[in-house]
Amino acid sequence: MIDLNADLGEGFGRWRLGDDDALLELVTSANVACGFHAGDPSTMRRVCAAAIGRGVRVGAQVGYRDLAGFGRRDIEYDPHELADDVLFQIGALDAFARAAGDRVRYVKPHGALYNRIVHDAVQAEAVVRAVVAFSSAYDVQIPVLGLPGSVFLELATTAGLPTVAEAFTDRAYTAQGTLVPRSTPGSVLTEPDEVAGRAVEMAVSGTVVAIDGTMVNVAARSLCVHGDSPSAVALASAVRDGLRSVGVEVGAFT
Repeated sequence: MIDLNADLGEGFGRWRLGDDDALLELVTSANVACGFHAGDPSTMRRVCAAAIGRGVRVGAQVGYRDLAGFGRRDIEYDPHELADDVLFQIGALDAFARAAGDRVRYVKPHGALYNRIVHDAVQAEAVVRAVVAFSSAYDVQIPVLGLPGSVFLELATTAGLPTVAEAFTDRAYTAQGTLVPRSTPGSVLTEPDEVAGRAVEMAVSGTVVAIDGTMVNVAARSLCVHGDSPSAVALASAVRDGLRSVGVEVGAFT
């Protein structure tokens, strides 16, 4: 069994991005934007209610305070401020999740923060510290999603947090197992059949072909489809069908 997640709730005010309702019919975990890189209170509440009503797990997708850049611009942060910002985001989303009858089930960093804490121990520790603080306050075990082999997952494990390794079905990989920067041609994949084939390879063999043709290990418990892609619904549908066709059950990890 493997989890299928997508980034949801990434609109702001009257501006909508992606088809949240259609994706919620396909995914098992919803990474909901918490208002810093995208989203707003009304969007957060709507997506939480829609996800929980369908039995989809709600996760806090925490990011840099960067609405204009969609959280995809690298930012130098005071680690104490970053920890506070992350804790604020988790708590805000958890309020809406609890109002809808559940709670935040996991935390996944977004965009530039996600990629930064693959290697940056200072920012990674700040995110871990925020998740530990939230977990301790509510006496719950909150898993974190991250890239296999990242400093973030290593520090989270050391801190006693459950960790979930993640792979990206619609992004190109480097030979080192990291994501190819979006500024590089071919970094984002949009063809449903190609993305579904990669998802099956990831789920069955734990590998994927990197952008230079080498084979990379990406053993993961959760697969991601980016919700802001114009073809996100078609991609998620193709991935789900492809996994089922080889006997892989799609189900939430928490």
